[in-house]
Amino acid sequence: MRNLKRALSLALASVMLLGMMVVGSSAAGYPDVSEEENIEAIEVLQSVGVMEGDNNGNFNPDDYVTREQMAVIMSKLLNLDYNYYQGTNPFSDVPAWAAPYVAACAANGITSGIGGGMYGAGQNVNAVQAALMMLKALGYFQYQDDFGDSYILATVKQATEVGMFAGIDSNAQQALTRNEVAQMALNALKADMVTFTGDVGIELPNVGHVGYKSEYTPRTSTDPKYNRLIDNKHSSDIDHSGQYYCQLGEELYNGNLVKRIDSDIFERPSYTWTYKTEKIGTYVDREKLLHTYTTAVSGRDMYDLLNNITIRDYDLEVYVDGHAAGESDYTQYGYDSTDEDIAVNDLVRSNTDSVGATADGVLTEVYLDRDNEIITIASIHTWLAQGVSAYSETRESATMKVYMTSENGTNKTVSVDDVPEVEGVAA
Repeated sequence: MRNLKRALSLALASVMLLGMMVVGSSAAGYPDVSEEENIEAIEVLQSVGVMEGDNNGNFNPDDYVTREQMAVIMSKLLNLDYNYYQGTNPFSDVPAWAAPYVAACAANGITSGIGGGMYGAGQNVNAVQAALMMLKALGYFQYQDDFGDSYILATVKQATEVGMFAGIDSNAQQALTRNEVAQMALNALKADMVTFTGDVGIELPNVGHVGYKSEYTPRTSTDPKYNRLIDNKHSSDIDHSGQYYCQLGEELYNGNLVKRIDSDIFERPSYTWTYKTEKIGTYVDREKLLHTYTTAVSGRDMYDLLNNITIRDYDLEVYVDGHAAGESDYTQYGYDSTDEDIAVNDLVRSNTDSVGATADGVLTEVYLDRDNEIITIASIHTWLAQGVSAYSETRESATMKVYMTSENGTNKTVSVDDVPEVEGVAA
């Protein structure tokens, strides 16, 4: 009990206790996956059965992915009938458990070996190799001439153009982790499929291949199943002729995998994913996040961040803990009920006063939606309580300032044993 109290005392004496709900409106389904990992990608791929955890319920996000494991992921991602390819593996170094997956990928032009009848089993897959597999799944690199003088440079260039490396902190030759592969696979699902519309040229005796023109055009269709994955790139998912862009995830899952523009419980710009009508989760759109503040924000700060043209032309939406300005009485949180009612006229260089929520422990995030010309300012109270005095073994008590309750800002001296019972404090 003494050790438990000592542990609790450290928590009481710390700067703050964070409300975990602030991090996001979805939580990873694996105990070893933290908010630093690509939770959105991991949960989507888990839901569609492409990447799952081990027998202990862990995802192992930091483990490296081998080439044969990558073949398994690609086979599942593309719904390849790998059992059909049992006994047809063309490589001599692939273990029996992975052979049908490698064979399926090889037969469908997704992967190839390293020469000499070897696949390179046991080697970690790097960013270029993984990106090339996924680009081929999208329809790119149908001909050898697409690579030019360097397959690495050609792959990196094309992968960058389609956003394959978004959220990947890696260089071209660096081994990828399961966390990074999950993100890259999600990027592939959201990418447009393409059709070769170039010119294959001709093969001339004693000259070789001439007249080849590399050109790939995004696939489009009038089928509404191709209007299921809405992203920043195509906010309406419709091209100039009124047809839908065909994204890989829409093709593979026949429109049953859906991504829709949404907002989370704090009214931050977000996306909600569903699969076969079952909700996977809601995830904040970090691409629209301009800046995060943990201290008071002045009108000048906002002006410098957004600039005059944006402030004048864009709509302004302000939320505090998910409530629109003016919806609730915020006096219990330590500031006037009008403080959260930010207006465009407040966001000027001459205004050095604080705007929005300025109580202790407030997180303020500013989002900019350029497509729809909307500024969203979301303030979130993150503190449950703040330790004012340290726990003492002689006193066995501590003083805490309690937030987010009707007694906001008041100090309470509490016994360590009674911490779970203090209003506004989660043990």
